[in-house]
Amino acid sequence: MEQQLDLGAVARLMIDSNMYMVLGTADGSGLPWVSPLYFAAEGYTEFFGGSSPEATHSRNLVLRPEVSVVIFDPQVPIGTGQCVYMAAFAEEVSEGDLDRGIDIFSRMSLRHGGRAWARQDVLAPAPHRLYRATASEHWALDPTSHPDRRTRVTLGK
Repeated sequence: MEQQLDLGAVARLMIDSNMYMVLGTADGSGLPWVSPLYFAAEGYTEFFGGSSPEATHSRNLVLRPEVSVVIFDPQVPIGTGQCVYMAAFAEEVSEGDLDRGIDIFSRMSLRHGGRAWARQDVLAPAPHRLYRATASEHWALDPTSHPDRRTRVTLGK
């Protein structure tokens, strides 16, 4: 009897066990741009990251806040990889949510050997801002599905 793969568990594992995402943005004309970024997750729908407002992906999301995200483990053998794909809305974290966002980002940064962040690290004239991508849909690779192999999954908050 073949055991059913829990794709939701696979997607949660990808988020829980990785530090980097690939963020896909597009400029005003639709030209795509992808960027690897360190992230801190709050549950499975909120993803925080610090970046320069002058970076291409930061400028793009001001024009087009709809983004795509992929998180995967690049260290697995060929043909065994898994990942989680997401459709999300991205924006600079507003003043009202900044303390919460910095707390989430700092806790994860410290856990990964980084430093604590504070408001002065993400407010002008600092070189970085804090951004949040809020996922609206998730997909995982399904080895039994053809031809696309991506299957929508529900992860909860």
